[in-house]
Amino acid sequence: MSGRVLRLVCTAAVAAQAALTPVAATAVPQPPPDGQRSVADLLTDLQRLYRQAEQATETYNATAEELRKQRAEAGRLDAALARARLALHDSRGAAGRLARLQYQASTNISPYVRLLLARDPQHALDEGHLIGQLARQRAETVWRLTGGEKKADDLARRARRALDVRLALARRQQQARDDVQARLHDVEKLLASLSAEQLAALAAFEKSGIAEAQRRFLASGTLSDDRPPTAEGERAVRYAVGQLGKPYQWGAAGPGAYDCSGLTAQAWGHAGTPIPRTSQEQWARLRRIPLADLRPGDLVVYFPEATHVALYLGDGMVVQAPRPGAKVKVSPLAANPVLGAVRPDPGGKPLRRYTPPKLPEGALDGPDEGLYAADAPATSAR
Repeated sequence: MSGRVLRLVCTAAVAAQAALTPVAATAVPQPPPDGQRSVADLLTDLQRLYRQAEQATETYNATAEELRKQRAEAGRLDAALARARLALHDSRGAAGRLARLQYQASTNISPYVRLLLARDPQHALDEGHLIGQLARQRAETVWRLTGGEKKADDLARRARRALDVRLALARRQQQARDDVQARLHDVEKLLASLSAEQLAALAAFEKSGIAEAQRRFLASGTLSDDRPPTAEGERAVRYAVGQLGKPYQWGAAGPGAYDCSGLTAQAWGHAGTPIPRTSQEQWARLRRIPLADLRPGDLVVYFPEATHVALYLGDGMVVQAPRPGAKVKVSPLAANPVLGAVRPDPGGKPLRRYTPPKLPEGALDGPDEGLYAADAPATSAR
């Protein structure tokens, strides 16, 4: 493929979003010649493949997060089991020592007869008290030993179950990774089948569709006047802006690359408010708010399945990691079909004064361009 065609292929990757957004009448292409598919049909197929890849990515992210937590739980159980076994070993040693002491201190003569025959009754009483004390200590040690054995057995069972879950999650992670790679391959296959003219038309069609969708969204009056963020929201915004220009990589959460939810999770984690890792969990677990109440730092969630998320910047714009082959950028809020918005810090107090961060040059320029890359990051099944 020539350099010119490759650049056009990269440009065509921006065609993903417009299929689900309103498009101005002037943007509708002319009917294609016989035997050729329309740009709108190609765009619909491309949008479907992009969304399938993003859904697969979020499934991978969710599985990877479960696996991370399960590894931590397995490590905790293994450490607890090691401590329980050490305590059990100590208890068995103590029980043996007490048994020997009790045997050495006792005889077959009853304590009453020993007291009558003793030359020093007080000494006999003291010796009897010692024997009783040893017996009580031995009983307590045996009780601890029995409890320790039960605890060790329980921990061993839980550790085995944790290992089974961990192995199952590792298999699910591998399957999710393979699914993402397959979806990305489908995108590349479709793009590679298009001519330079079709690729250019796709890019132009998407660009006009996004512009029209944003115009209609702003004209609807859905957004009210911008509100100031909280201190945490401001830190999240400034962190996200600081990542502009870094590449999208599925499954990545910084610092060198991000996917959509990796960027929002890291931004709010940097702000001191940890949030879930995936866009679907962010939508499910964070406080939902009306779009009219948006303030910088809030998260805008997209598509019915909540498979994409961006961080609200203000003035109808968001910071997002769009898709593989692209870079972190500033985009119109309506670049994708909006599902709703959530707020990571609903109890936070808005700042009295807020100065938005200065955007670097090129923050809005051509960042959605680029092919999906099929080279998925290596994962471990450990």
